[in-house]
Amino acid sequence: MDLAKYCVNAVLVERRSMREVASATGRSKSWVHRHVALYRAGGEEALAPLKRGPKVPANLTSATLEGEIVAWRKRLAEDGLDAGARTIAWHLNQSGVEVPALSTIHRVLRRRGFVTPQPQKRPRSSWIRFESDLPNETWQSDMTHWHLKDDQPVEIINFVDDYSRAALSSEAVPVATAPEVVRVFYETAALYGLPASVLSDNGAIYTTAYRGSHSGMEVELATLGIAFKHGKPYHPQTQGKVERFHLTLKKWLAKKPAAATLAELQAQIDRFVHIYNEERPHTARGCPPMQAWRALDKATIEIDGQPLLAHTRVRRDRVDKTGCFTLRHRSKLHHVAVGRAHKGKRVLVLVADLDIRVIAEDGVMLRHLELDPSVDYQGRARAIV
Repeated sequence: MDLAKYCVNAVLVERRSMREVASATGRSKSWVHRHVALYRAGGEEALAPLKRGPKVPANLTSATLEGEIVAWRKRLAEDGLDAGARTIAWHLNQSGVEVPALSTIHRVLRRRGFVTPQPQKRPRSSWIRFESDLPNETWQSDMTHWHLKDDQPVEIINFVDDYSRAALSSEAVPVATAPEVVRVFYETAALYGLPASVLSDNGAIYTTAYRGSHSGMEVELATLGIAFKHGKPYHPQTQGKVERFHLTLKKWLAKKPAAATLAELQAQIDRFVHIYNEERPHTARGCPPMQAWRALDKATIEIDGQPLLAHTRVRRDRVDKTGCFTLRHRSKLHHVAVGRAHKGKRVLVLVADLDIRVIAEDGVMLRHLELDPSVDYQGRARAIV
């Protein structure tokens, strides 16, 4: 029995005076009198304490805003995209809606049954994060598996920028081999410049050090002076950014009709990469990944003591029997002399506007020159000292 009922019972049943009951319970006479009057007017229900404050809290999320939050959650989830509070907040802001706090969005999602509380998960504050300071400082690379409509297995090679999380390339191939990885790397470098380092796992397409040999990727990066790093065996968290990209890509592909051919799958991947890079925020950066990639200067390597410009193109060639190789500049073909002593050698050619560097497979600089567009033959006398 609560105190109010006790006082009412003492006055009406035991016939004690209100002054006596008030003194025995430590309450005022007016307090006892008020509760006796409430009981006489409405019975025991009238003794229940009333809730204080406004009936509708002033900071209650409006039904319209809650509907917008739920609509974005469903829209993003149905398309296989991230649908967390941060992503929803970004889309609300883009659509001109006043954005509530992330905790408010999360509470709405939890109240509507879209989020199940998981108290056993580690808090974000306990995470130790590692990331590059600039775009192109490190690229993470890995391959993942997928299937076509007829259950034919295929593989997808990915390169992700460590700083911005931008997907620089994502290419479907029948089988991911070491030469395919090298080809995708150079195609990516032709678009985004060369990275200062590359991080991968210990798969055979990336390293054969455990067999006492060198993979094609190891040879190519060593030739260019690019650091090649590998995570610990059986520890995919080291390459966590590209691993997370695999998960995001597969979640999106799973929501789409199964591709019948490799070309159809590549078209789906290309569409996803555009959405991922340009149309959705990454929670780590707070903006679309490619926007973060464009915002800062790019890290670069140095060759022969000089930084390699971000727009440098990389191509492979072979020195012919005359000691030259051909290079096309603005639709005009030029013959660049390297020397008859190097005939038959495979070389890497780095082209940054008119700046040309020729590197042998062992990493030795064979020639560095400034191209003269007015002449065809670029003789050895034009080399930059």
